[in-house]
Amino acid sequence: MRVLITAIVVLGCCLPQAGIVEAETRFAPITCTYEMQVWNVSQKSSNDAKKVNHPYAELADNEKDPDTGCTVCSEDQEIITIPSLQPFSVCFKLAPKVRVVFGDLVRRGALIRTVVGYHVIKSRGPADGNGNRTGFSNHSFGSAVDINPEQNGLYDNCISFGPECRLLRGGEWKPGVPGTLEHNNDIVSLFKQAGFKWGGEIAGRQKDFMHFSMTGY
Repeated sequence: MRVLITAIVVLGCCLPQAGIVEAETRFAPITCTYEMQVWNVSQKSSNDAKKVNHPYAELADNEKDPDTGCTVCSEDQEIITIPSLQPFSVCFKLAPKVRVVFGDLVRRGALIRTVVGYHVIKSRGPADGNGNRTGFSNHSFGSAVDINPEQNGLYDNCISFGPECRLLRGGEWKPGVPGTLEHNNDIVSLFKQAGFKWGGEIAGRQKDFMHFSMTGY
């Protein structure tokens, strides 16, 4: 039996119209396929990608994001193509609003050098006995995007930004430099208007200045 999936489609060309939605229904895929990497906390690197293929109807609980309903399956991802940007993929449920935001940003002349979307990796949660993380990142579900990571890094020991913050990944965050994401610039503002949270504002010891998702993590 084919299962129907309902998504929300954003209509219009710009964010002020983003509240106008309609339901889109599609059949669930037959299979779920993806390539997965796992982050090792001891080696501070990820292993070679492992291919996964199983019936879509047999999705495990951890293969589906409880916040968005998106899955790790490549079949549930949609390619976003915006002039002047390299194509990237996100979950089909979020693709309409992501396309609207990026289209508006390009029209405004926002400096966007790099976008990273769907990428399946276990980089969250507790580590197992071998030092491998056991939880999927939001990128694994296609429910997060990173923008200009080369200058908007991920930091820990960073309750508020200062000299004590330690850069873990990406480039140094330097406010005032073109391409840097800051609280009130167009990139951050438009993503927040679309319902995303910015990793530069998350509570706790980490700040992920490149990162946008529905939870910020």
